[in-house]
Amino acid sequence: MNAADDARTEPSGHEELFQRLPGLSDGELPFRGHRPVKEHLMREMARGEQAAPRRAGRPLFLSLGVAAAACAVVVTFATARSNTGEHAGAARPQPAAVELLDRVALAAASSQAPPVRDGQFMYTKTVGHSTSLSEVEGGGMEAAPTDESAERWLSVDGSAGMTTRTARGSETHPPEGPPSLNGPTYRFLETLPTDPGKLLELIYEDTRLNHGPGTGSTTGPDQQAFVAIGDLLRSVEAPPGLSAALYRAAARIPGVVLVPEATDAAGRTGVAVARVHNDERTEWIFDRESLRLLGARTVALEDSAWGKAGTAVTSVAIVARGVTDRAGQLPRS
Repeated sequence: MNAADDARTEPSGHEELFQRLPGLSDGELPFRGHRPVKEHLMREMARGEQAAPRRAGRPLFLSLGVAAAACAVVVTFATARSNTGEHAGAARPQPAAVELLDRVALAAASSQAPPVRDGQFMYTKTVGHSTSLSEVEGGGMEAAPTDESAERWLSVDGSAGMTTRTARGSETHPPEGPPSLNGPTYRFLETLPTDPGKLLELIYEDTRLNHGPGTGSTTGPDQQAFVAIGDLLRSVEAPPGLSAALYRAAARIPGVVLVPEATDAAGRTGVAVARVHNDERTEWIFDRESLRLLGARTVALEDSAWGKAGTAVTSVAIVARGVTDRAGQLPRS
């Protein structure tokens, strides 16, 4: 149903309540993600009404607080700076970006968790490229793309490591120590907190240690936290509750902005959230309808050795995911 059809449909009580919910207006946003979010809200409200019917004549909008709490719609902006690593003068997250990330979180939370067992593998297929610089005669630098398309089978419990298949062949990487934020497994992701504040603090503990003052890193804790969350979301399909928490945690990182239109490495267009650092914009691209993560890219904002302004220095699209019983096997369709 399109917007015109919605306008011709007389709103029910639930429709009216949905329209009253804070932070869920489509008016100012360049995407149509309301359908999966609305369906999720309607399911939650239906469950609540079955459990505790309203008194006759009680106005529907009085249950707004219960519905909003159950669906975690309201985003808290009063996160302490000490908890996020935000430095004085850092730009607050753009409200439109926070809005999008909250919608994405609601859609992620309402998805089905993949049925997995220890001994199985999480399968991910990506297409895309990265860019490398090499010195040429005369002392200049030349940018050249490298194909990063790959299939990956990551052991659910970590016992069998990871197998990758690229145009260059297949490799199996044995487990390297216990799983971590930088090398997760599905079982490890299940142990992470689903409270966005606690999860973000855990991520910042790692980024401050490796990218904070005195480390020599030029990235900084805020940018690295954004990159780390993006890596977690792309590297392996996370449990729905954790995916939602990761998106809400990202909405608290200073400097996060909305990009109205972006194209992934598979040629699919969507809407993105991003963060700018050192004249580059790191983007996460989402489907406008389903709000599913399509992929990510890093775009040059200034002419440089990496290319002209607007060049996608790196771009990776997620084209398939699933669960298999062994490495090298494709998921059942």
